[in-house]
Amino acid sequence: MFLWPLLLVLAPISVQSDWLSIDMPYYAYEGDQVVVRCSGRDNNKIKRLTFYKDGAWLPAYYNTYIISNARPSDSGSYYCKAKRKVFLFIDDTEQTRSAWLTVRELFPAPQLTTRPLQPTEGASVTLSCGTQLPADRSETQLRYSFYRGGYTLRSDWDSPEFWISEIWKEDSGYYWCEARTVSHSVSKQSQQSYIQVQRIPVSGVLLETQPQRDQVVKGETLVLVCSVAKGTGKTRFSWHREGTRESLGQKSQRSQRAELEIPVIRESHAGRYYCTADNGYGLIQSEAVNVTVRIPVSRPVLTFSVPGAQALTGDVVELRCEDKRASPPILYRFYHENVPLGHTSAPFGGGASFNLAVTARHSGTYACEANNGLGAQRSNVAVLHVAEFPPKIRLMNGPHHCEGRVEVEKEGRWGTVCDDGWDMKDVAVVCRELGCGAAKHTPAGMLYLPVAEEDQPVFIQVALCNGTEETLAECEQVETFDCGHDEDAGAVCEGKWNNTWSSYRAGKRSNTQHS
Repeated sequence: MFLWPLLLVLAPISVQSDWLSIDMPYYAYEGDQVVVRCSGRDNNKIKRLTFYKDGAWLPAYYNTYIISNARPSDSGSYYCKAKRKVFLFIDDTEQTRSAWLTVRELFPAPQLTTRPLQPTEGASVTLSCGTQLPADRSETQLRYSFYRGGYTLRSDWDSPEFWISEIWKEDSGYYWCEARTVSHSVSKQSQQSYIQVQRIPVSGVLLETQPQRDQVVKGETLVLVCSVAKGTGKTRFSWHREGTRESLGQKSQRSQRAELEIPVIRESHAGRYYCTADNGYGLIQSEAVNVTVRIPVSRPVLTFSVPGAQALTGDVVELRCEDKRASPPILYRFYHENVPLGHTSAPFGGGASFNLAVTARHSGTYACEANNGLGAQRSNVAVLHVAEFPPKIRLMNGPHHCEGRVEVEKEGRWGTVCDDGWDMKDVAVVCRELGCGAAKHTPAGMLYLPVAEEDQPVFIQVALCNGTEETLAECEQVETFDCGHDEDAGAVCEGKWNNTWSSYRAGKRSNTQHS
């Protein structure tokens, strides 16, 4: 009978009183750390402390329960209980009042928007990941990530917008974004949005050449540029030449123009060219462009109309300058000792001539220059010899034209000179007249075989030269009265002789012998 009242005294009781209190915020935001504390008037008397949410026991450490990363599911009614020692073996149970915690949404799930809504290929696109922070948390920093399908486009971006500089048809697909706090405590994803990239068919196909002219120069580089006025995406360009089935080249690229280079143009590249373009909606062909290959001038050839480039004063000499392969029109210029003489044009190609009435001063070097607008080229130097009328004297049958039997011409006939009084002064005049070197000897004419014909006259008995005359005809002479060919005079000069004269005299001698 006495045990029952004692058990009633010792049994714990739960009393909501001010002796035990709970301390916690009444609201928090997602991702916050929430601390729930319970304390009594004399914590030393607390033997055990437990926390509850909505009547469910919560694990706690000592007098604190911590929600490290709050979520909306953490909203609810919180309270705690404490068992405290009252007297000896008597314990009492205290319970706090209930405290309500509301975990607010830090920001709603973002929405992905696209500008423009229906992009075309090659255009730029802006993706926006929109969400809203509460006014009292506006300083919270968020990071944004953007995705297409299973691929990350941008991660931990500090801007809610992501700019795609160029978008293509194959980029069509499902896009979504994610917004999260810097600490990653709160992370939310948008719904997926499908972006359909529109492709524009090609049109306005045009073929152009670089350099931009209808004529190209042999040896240069020709670039064929194929372009489209409209068209997006990967376009297949192809180049063709009329009359041939094979393609000159093909390129597939995301561009409205493509180039095909012919590194070195040859004459065989002349013709009509066109290109085609196709981005999957059908092949479109350009108009044909005619390509003419121009040939620059090469080194022209200068020739004279007179044989051996030897002329006499008063002759009209034709200077002919020619480049047979250069493209017309060609302008030819003629030079004497690098001084311009004049010019003439060949509008249809080929060569051109320049006529020159020559005097002795026209002897010397000549050159010509050809220019068809693609650069000038000059010929090699050619030498023209212009002589006065031929001297009426020659040396026959010697080893060269400056040695031999002396003969003079009168009235178209050649005769010999008698050696009466023949000396070095006379030989000096002969050498001077023939353009040879200094006088050396006065040999007998009979030494130069064959001797003169019997019917060949002897024109001069004695030549009375003082050695300063230019020609033998200027010397005083005694006509023949008694002299035969056994007394014919000879002359030896140094071998510095004039090529013009020697060639002319050789030809003249040949004509005389034939006559």
